[in-house]
Amino acid sequence: MEQSRLFGVVIITVGIVAALIGVAILTGGLTWFGRLPGDIKIDGGRTRVFIPLTSMLIVSLVLILIGNLVCKLLR
Repeated sequence: MEQSRLFGVVIITVGIVAALIGVAILTGGLTWFGRLPGDIKIDGGRTRVFIPLTSMLIVSLVLILIGNLVCKLLR
């Protein structure tokens, strides 16, 4: 497959995945995200602090995997 055509397929696939994630968020399918063990939530009087350590670790790993997959496909 020609490289520019493959790049177009990758862009379309990423768009479809992003749309599916958006639908999951709108319908409440990702309500667990941000409430994982390891996410720090501190409530004290008028102050709230939320540090999503585990959630951001998962996002980072997924983005790294996607980036590596895209790089391998475009070679």
